[in-house]
Amino acid sequence: MQNKPILTTMNEPHATPVIDTPRLRLRPFREEDLDRLFECARNPVLGDRAGWKPHETREESETILHEVFLGKETTWAIESRENNLLIGTVGLITDPKRENTGLRMIGYWLDQPYWGRGFMREASVAALDHAFRTLRMPAVTATCYPDNDRSHGLLLRLGFEPEGTLRMADKDRHGTLRDLLSFILTREKFLSTH
Repeated sequence: MQNKPILTTMNEPHATPVIDTPRLRLRPFREEDLDRLFECARNPVLGDRAGWKPHETREESETILHEVFLGKETTWAIESRENNLLIGTVGLITDPKRENTGLRMIGYWLDQPYWGRGFMREASVAALDHAFRTLRMPAVTATCYPDNDRSHGLLLRLGFEPEGTLRMADKDRHGTLRDLLSFILTREKFLSTH
């Protein structure tokens, strides 16, 4: 990869690093992100693709900010370097479908106006580079709904290999049991192509 992500700060051993890419800054979430998080997360299209309910109130976003994003070691706010605006998130979280605690699962969302411009690929490559080069993880996993063509396509472009379908593995925001497509990317494969 010609424009490798640049790790810019890592003040404490377990602090979330700031990673700069050509167009993005991946940084820890902050309390000041609340209004922008609410603005993005109230879009029903984002929630439907990922299985979570669109946020209805600022208080709901505040709860999610505190429970899911703030202070998480490998969860980043994606900020556009052009306008310093929060446009999404990417994170490496414990895979709830596996007992191997040495692996992480990548998860992400991007504000809809930024779709189709390569931002999520850029952010994901930076997060994966950190996972494999800095944290030396052996593999990263991913899942998505079978009808989430954008996420499915991104995972394949990133080099993830399909593992199969987990039948009735997830309950969506409407309470419907949904299948999940399962993927894995090994450290060796990522390092050989990036």
